[in-house]
Amino acid sequence: MKTLIAYFSRSGSNYVSGSIVNLPIGNTVIAAKKIAALTEGELFEIKAVYAYPENYDACTREAQHELQSHARPQLASDIPNVSDYDLIYIGYPNWWGTAPMALFTFLEGADFTNKIIMPFCTHEGSGMGHSEADIKKACPKAKVIKGLAIRGSDVNKADAVIREWIR
Repeated sequence: MKTLIAYFSRSGSNYVSGSIVNLPIGNTVIAAKKIAALTEGELFEIKAVYAYPENYDACTREAQHELQSHARPQLASDIPNVSDYDLIYIGYPNWWGTAPMALFTFLEGADFTNKIIMPFCTHEGSGMGHSEADIKKACPKAKVIKGLAIRGSDVNKADAVIREWIR
């Protein structure tokens, strides 16, 4: 199966284990690269044209505003031709109980009919939230497999959990 790992990740000021810390690399990209190494899939970064604020609190306010207004931020690069892939891993941090709105720009910008989607998220206690149901709603003609929630503070040691989920 040809595999795509599409992910949204955010480095910089982030909430980790009860504190705000500076992450040089976002947790979701770390998980995405682990999945790519195990599956030999192609990586695609979902990135909004507009950069989110560096400040954690300002970023969460922006994310909440986007969620409440059902925003679909413009992406920085074209969406790959999803028809070229059989299996698509979708990665994101859990923001306000779901995926960042840029992820929905990606999902709604391609035809996922008859594709297998495997969502994975990073979080600090909120798990998948309602993101799986939201992805199913955005891609009703795809088969969405039960997702994997990885605590961001544990992502560097999540190899075995990721490997088991992929199986």
